Amino acid sequence: MSNVTYTPEEVANILKISKFTVYEMIKRGDLSAYRIGRKFRIQNSDLEDYIRKSKGGYLAQPATTTSEQSPSNPQYAPVSTMADNPNEFPETSTHSNYARRSSLQNGSLVICGQDILLDILTRHLQKQFPHISFLRQYSGSLDGLIALYHGQANVVTTHLWDSHTNEYNLPYVRYLLPGYPASVVNIVYRMEGFYVAKGNPKKILTWSDLARPDIRFVNRERGSGARVLLDEQLRLADIPHQRVQGYADEEMSHMAVASRVARGEADVGLGIEKAAMQVSSLDFVPLHKERYDMVMLMEDLVKPHFQALLSILKSDSFRNEVAGIGGYDISEMGKIMGEV
Repeated sequence: MSNVTYTPEEVANILKISKFTVYEMIKRGDLSAYRIGRKFRIQNSDLEDYIRKSKGGYLAQPATTTSEQSPSNPQYAPVSTMADNPNEFPETSTHSNYARRSSLQNGSLVICGQDILLDILTRHLQKQFPHISFLRQYSGSLDGLIALYHGQANVVTTHLWDSHTNEYNLPYVRYLLPGYPASVVNIVYRMEGFYVAKGNPKKILTWSDLARPDIRFVNRERGSGARVLLDEQLRLADIPHQRVQGYADEEMSHMAVASRVARGEADVGLGIEKAAMQVSSLDFVPLHKERYDMVMLMEDLVKPHFQALLSILKSDSFRNEVAGIGGYDISEMGKIMGEV
């Protein structure tokens, strides 16, 4: 019975709820799912696990009608499907740490993050460990660290700026992983800034410009590194978020934000330079150099898969491939930024 799988529609029939509620459950991480092509499948064991948790009070909530409702976002997706769906995927954790401990025993390793660099990294890992399934979890930086803490991920990437210390990632790792010593390793540095229309007709240049009444902003979802950077900068500039027109208008990825601006649905959005390079009708206003790091638990570093991952980050083949893409600073790739 453990090999039986269901479609979201079949799960909806079993639970007597809307299929859109099922998609929302998957998106929040309440119900585990995986993708085959563009279709979701839910294992019977995961459905039974959800039902068991529901009896303890973890009940499905009604689906919302926000832009985050799209069923195109998986909780976990094989790396081979990643190019079809680059969206980040926030998650609410209710699983135990058993999931992390058992993932390698079950032949899979879960990597949180969105950047295309993780495509390259997992491809290198697959060459060395063809028997391991490297799965991607599309979550923002904060949600990724929470997933690591709750045992839903093995490796997470993060780019969270703390304005109090002017430090990236370490303060968040320190407070979000209590009791779990972790190593923080740099992947790349990236430039965060504004996506604006070609020629920047509205002359949007600073954080304060976001409060102008003639500016329409498109935001990232809560928990993403870009959202944290925005909120920190608004706080430093003493700008209440209510003054930013479009603050509540959220998208789930850099490319989605860039696309909205390119289509004229917003005047400005915040994201990394690499996404702007892929959209010819946009200009990019650089604002903040960010550190994009990888976080792993110290207890995992002795395992061969994690040792291989660290070796790949330091290898010439990986560094050269990333350098050839453009848009990244690889000067400290593979360097340990801290052990917390």
